[in-house]
Amino acid sequence: MTRKHGGLRQPLKMVDVSNKPVIKRTAEAEGKIWLQPVTIKKLRRGLVEKGDVFSAATIAGILAAKKTPELIPLCHLIPLSKVDIHFSVHEEYVTAKCTAIGECKTGVEMEALVGVSAALLTMWDMVKSLEKDDKGQYPRTKITEIKVLSKKKETTT
Repeated sequence: MTRKHGGLRQPLKMVDVSNKPVIKRTAEAEGKIWLQPVTIKKLRRGLVEKGDVFSAATIAGILAAKKTPELIPLCHLIPLSKVDIHFSVHEEYVTAKCTAIGECKTGVEMEALVGVSAALLTMWDMVKSLEKDDKGQYPRTKITEIKVLSKKKETTT
């Protein structure tokens, strides 16, 4: 059976990591949400109608990181020991960073990416009334540059 792009179908499978050692792994991911200046001012002053945007986005990012294998089908269930979400507010955008740490057999970069994505999406949801134009569209708002900043594993001694 072939796909539309002409390649053969490969069976889906979760990669077997049973022979890999359990070691401490850390990953950090970041992304940006671009907002209007008036929205940035309200964020800085804590004047968003829905409430504390940064607290809600932090909780959303942590919860999402913990649920990564429920969202990304072939990800392993990883026991996370820590997830941190941090924000920095700039004139035209907010940067969100997610750090995921676990003692496991495979990396935690997907957890960090899912965490930062959920944090940014939650921010968008909480400020969307400020971002809409008179036609109900979002001409300026966008989420960009979601990427892994670093991925580390502790060496065994």
